[in-house]
Amino acid sequence: MSKQEKLIQRFLSKPADFTWDETVAFLRIFGYKMTAAGKTGGSRVKFIHPVLPIISLHKPHPRKIMKSYQLDQIEEFLIKEGLINEE
Repeated sequence: MSKQEKLIQRFLSKPADFTWDETVAFLRIFGYKMTAAGKTGGSRVKFIHPVLPIISLHKPHPRKIMKSYQLDQIEEFLIKEGLINEE
C-alpha cells in the first residue's frame, strides 16, 4: 500500500489526532494546492483546485490537530464531488 493510500485510509478512519500537515498532504492527493489569504489572512487558508470548488479552512492553533467537524466537512465535500466513496 502506498503512502497516499495509507493517508486516505487514515483519514477515512476519522482519527482524533489527524494533523494539519496530514490534511494538506491529503488534499494534495486530489490536486488541491494551499494558498494563504495574504498577509492579513490570519488562520484562514484556501485550497484551490483547477476544476473543483475551493475548500476554505481555519488552520488549527496552537495545536496542529484538526477538529472532527472539519474532517467531516472535508469528507462530505469529497464524497459530493465523487473523489472518495461513501463508506
